[in-house]
Amino acid sequence: MTLSNDPVVVTSVRTMMLDSREAVVNYMTPLGLAHIMATGHHYGPGAWVSRLPRADWTPVYYHRADTIGIGFDRTASGSNAVGQYFAPVRDRYAGRTTVPDSVLLWFHHVGWTERLSSGRSLWQELVRRYYEGVDSVRSMQRSWNRLKGRIDSERFQDVQAFLAIQEKEARWWRDASLQYFQTFSRRPIPAAYERPAHPLEYYLTLHCPADPRRPRCEAIQ
Repeated sequence: MTLSNDPVVVTSVRTMMLDSREAVVNYMTPLGLAHIMATGHHYGPGAWVSRLPRADWTPVYYHRADTIGIGFDRTASGSNAVGQYFAPVRDRYAGRTTVPDSVLLWFHHVGWTERLSSGRSLWQELVRRYYEGVDSVRSMQRSWNRLKGRIDSERFQDVQAFLAIQEKEARWWRDASLQYFQTFSRRPIPAAYERPAHPLEYYLTLHCPADPRRPRCEAIQ
């Protein structure tokens, strides 16, 4: 490896890399949610964005959250976009009991209280996925910190700094998105989970530049 041939480093970094995609999916777009980022720079969450020149540019168009549930119905009862697939893939995605959870809300509008394959309600599972995403980043931080002394200090500190940025922004995505969707679900975040750092109103007015290392992003704590 470029970083090191030390087996401890190789094992740790390989695990971090293999787990990194699912971590990002969980704290940004869990259960098949998509296109819920901020407008223009696409930096940070913006599930509440609704006023753009075209409806299909807006996050609200894609997540379709309401008091009943969340998700875009692309089955025959909705847009029927699933009809573009050949069977048996089409039938798998169109079926509520056969569609994978990873694309659930891309193909179906699901009720907040509906039970998923995990046995949890949609709201409970959505909360769990968002928090799991943040926890995964924190796990990567711990794994990386254990490699101190096994990697040259410059690269160690550089990656450490970027992981700190990622953890902060993972919490931003989680706290902003869940509190926004909570206005529709009208259900609490279970007490076992850490509380959001700020109320939803704070996140609605937060704007960040493209480079997270610039001072204005320090508002995210």
